Amino acid sequence: MSLDEVLQRARKVKMLIFDVDGVLTDGSLFYGDDGEEYKAFNSRDGHGIKMLKAAGVEAGIITGRTSSVVMHRAKNLGITRIFQGADDKLHVYQRLLTETGLQPEETGYMGDDVVDLPVLKRCGLAITVPDAAALVVERAHYVTQAHAGRGAAREACELIMRAQGTWEAQLAQYDR
Repeated sequence: MSLDEVLQRARKVKMLIFDVDGVLTDGSLFYGDDGEEYKAFNSRDGHGIKMLKAAGVEAGIITGRTSSVVMHRAKNLGITRIFQGADDKLHVYQRLLTETGLQPEETGYMGDDVVDLPVLKRCGLAITVPDAAALVVERAHYVTQAHAGRGAAREACELIMRAQGTWEAQLAQYDR
C-alpha cells in the first residue's frame, strides 16, 4: 500500500486501539518471585498517545492478557477504554464500535500477532511492527520502522496526527 493510501486511511481515524504485549512493550514478560508481572513501557510512546488524545483522537487497549500494570499505565495515559483478558478480540472490537458509534474505517488498530488479525482485517488503519508475525506484516496497511516498545506506538500516533494536520499544533507547545 502506498504512503498516500495509508495517509488517506489515517485521516479518518477517530480512535487508535493498541494491543499491549509486542506493541506497547517489546513482548517480554517479566515475573517476580512473588508472581507479580512486570512490563517495560516506552515514555515516548506514552507521550505520543497523550499528544494524539490532545489532538482529538481517542486511544484504547484490547489485550489478551490481564495485568494490573496495564491498568496503571492506561490510567497514567488517560486511556479509559481498556479491555483485558480478551480471548476474542474481534468480539471486544465489535462491542467497542457499538458503544462508541464509530464505523470500522474510523478506527485504527495496532497489533503484532495472529490473534490480532480479525481486528486488523476490519479496522480502517491496520498498523504493525517490523518483527510482527509474518501474516500480520503481510496484511497491515502500515509497518512502523520503530520496534515494539521502542517508539512504534509514537510513530503510529505521529502518522495519524500528520495525516490529520494536527502534528504541528501539538509540537507548537514545545517548540517555542
